[in-house]
Amino acid sequence: MLLSVVIPAYNRHTMLSRALDSLIRAGVPGGLKVRIIVVDNNSQDDTRQTVADYAGRGCLPIDYVFEPRQGRSFALNAGIGVAHGDLVAMIDDDEEVIENWYAVIYSAFKQRGIDFIGGPYVPRWGAPAPGWLPRTYLGAIGWVDGGDRVCLYGGAYPGILMGGNAVLTRSMLDRVGPYSTLLGRAGNRLLSCEDQDMYERLMAAGAIGLYLPDLIIYHHVPAERLTKQYFRGWCFWRGVSRGVMDRSRPSPVAYFGGVPRYLYGAAVRSPLKMVSSMLRDRSRLFSNELPIWDLAGFFYGRHFYRSYHHRHDPQSRSVDYYRHL
Repeated sequence: MLLSVVIPAYNRHTMLSRALDSLIRAGVPGGLKVRIIVVDNNSQDDTRQTVADYAGRGCLPIDYVFEPRQGRSFALNAGIGVAHGDLVAMIDDDEEVIENWYAVIYSAFKQRGIDFIGGPYVPRWGAPAPGWLPRTYLGAIGWVDGGDRVCLYGGAYPGILMGGNAVLTRSMLDRVGPYSTLLGRAGNRLLSCEDQDMYERLMAAGAIGLYLPDLIIYHHVPAERLTKQYFRGWCFWRGVSRGVMDRSRPSPVAYFGGVPRYLYGAAVRSPLKMVSSMLRDRSRLFSNELPIWDLAGFFYGRHFYRSYHHRHDPQSRSVDYYRHL
């Protein structure tokens, strides 16, 4: 069984080193072969040299891909495009895997007829977590905790497959197609929902996936993401992303003005909840503000937003060149 691990990388060569260290330290079970693919998404730091240094050690096969088009979706597609074998895994360059990560993957796909798996993201704090941290918006900092039970996606598990700790069969990826390049983080833009779009296509294709509590990665949470300004921006751009998705795949709910009515309801209730929080529980004050940013982002994304790549390069291919180091 061959596993290709795709890592999109952008200007974080120090953290990329930690990610590669963790992948090299993790034990590879017999019957599994691992190849690592680092996609340099037009970094301006020492990303390329870092990959070359690790590739030269010969601990695990490491490939280097350069993708000049800015955006996480472009980088993921570039890595997937050159991956070979039965399974494709994805982690981000600011993550580290646990030592039995490969073993959990091998056991899951050896024993069960499944198409994909995902697991928890445990935060590694770059600063103390603030008391106002909104528990219903932990996705903003990449904190995923689905509990300690194995759950079926689309069934008992309430969330979606997140692309920073995901493993899919090659055959299913070929079936559902690449990540949407109209969505996903690009530089300082917090556009997102490329994972949600992929997950919805997996479900529509009848894919079977499991949330595995033992498939753990550690995710670095920098201090700059532990600010209210960051959460506001994240909620707005997630709303934009959902609005963009909604143009081609509307939800089966009631709409008003091109926006799901429930978003208006949540936004209208926000001021009342904020007043209640001021009187009863101030720790909830900030989280009750965020639905307003959700609504504003969705409205803008649904009616006004046009991505740079959509305007200027709609027919672009994902991979410009591939190089084995």
